[in-house]
Amino acid sequence: MSKSEVIRAWKDPFYRATLSEEMRASLPQHPAGITELSDDRLTTAAGATVLTTAFDCTDYTYAHMRSCCPKT
Repeated sequence: MSKSEVIRAWKDPFYRATLSEEMRASLPQHPAGITELSDDRLTTAAGATVLTTAFDCTDYTYAHMRSCCPKT
């Protein structure tokens, strides 16, 4: 693969999907680190807990202004 093809594969998920399994395996590590997270890693990053169910309630508002969000 040429340097421009490698960069395109890093940046463009649609182009990367057209590559064969062998070509994707041969891509060098992206300089910024991993670009796609598995469901397990996303769960770990999210803390695997849901504090609130209110649409506009954040962890900050939940912790500091409990009247805005119902406790779950």
